[in-house]
Amino acid sequence: MKCRVCGSTLRATTTDLPFKVSERTIVILKDLPVAQCGACAEYQIADAVFVKVETLLSKVDRSAELEIIPFAA
Repeated sequence: MKCRVCGSTLRATTTDLPFKVSERTIVILKDLPVAQCGACAEYQIADAVFVKVETLLSKVDRSAELEIIPFAA
């Protein structure tokens, strides 16, 4: 698969990504599987993975400022 930004090849890896779920709440998902570009660091999340991300984010306590959640595939 090619990067939509620079055209380089994407490779499968895991990374930690932040998601802002409310005005005051940020969630960091650890070990999230993505396809990442080695040249420009752009990434893509597969549809099936993003469905799980949405499920995890919907269960977050929005009164917390920061929550760190391990992503279990």
